[in-house]
Amino acid sequence: MAAIRVALVNDYEVVVRGLEAMLRTYVDRIQVVELDASRDVARSVDIAMYDTFAGQQGDREEIRQLISNPRVSKVVVYSWNLQPDLVRGALHNGAAGYLSKSLPAGELVAALEAVHVGDEQVVPHDPHPGKVITGDWPGREEGLTPREAEVLALITQGLNNQEIADRTRLSINSVKTYIRGAYRRIGVTTRTNAVLWGVEHGFHPDRARMRPRE
Repeated sequence: MAAIRVALVNDYEVVVRGLEAMLRTYVDRIQVVELDASRDVARSVDIAMYDTFAGQQGDREEIRQLISNPRVSKVVVYSWNLQPDLVRGALHNGAAGYLSKSLPAGELVAALEAVHVGDEQVVPHDPHPGKVITGDWPGREEGLTPREAEVLALITQGLNNQEIADRTRLSINSVKTYIRGAYRRIGVTTRTNAVLWGVEHGFHPDRARMRPRE
């Protein structure tokens, strides 16, 4: 079987680059042909893989727009938000799969292959509790966890705590906990300083279409 043509979609270059790197050892099965940060998929692909980091969830309009792109055959949501209503919403929007970020690369590739041949794939549970989520995210080198980084990215975009909770489907208390953890790791005590730090460290969304690295 020919390698599946895949586009990786997220608002942050570091996120799609990290996912690309994770899939690189499976080039005989997965061909990453495009990486899109806040841009429409421009090349014909078998699967567009939508990473929800600091973005809308799979039950929102973004997925419907991605599915409506004539260059995209199928869409898979890639997320650590595994609530059943989110999964149902994404599938209702037309997504062909909903995959957990806790999947090891080999299992992720197998799930994408199953989607490609027409099997709806839903992996909403965490088969490896306690393991580091795969891929990459802004601030990882500073010690930020994926969730802390996502919340900090949304703070940098100007969202308040309630808006962050709505976007991420976290409780307000969880949002506050991640904010405290992020502030501690980056050495700030105020929201203004957190925004300044985020701007200086690449936490604003990118807008670029990238070719995979050779």
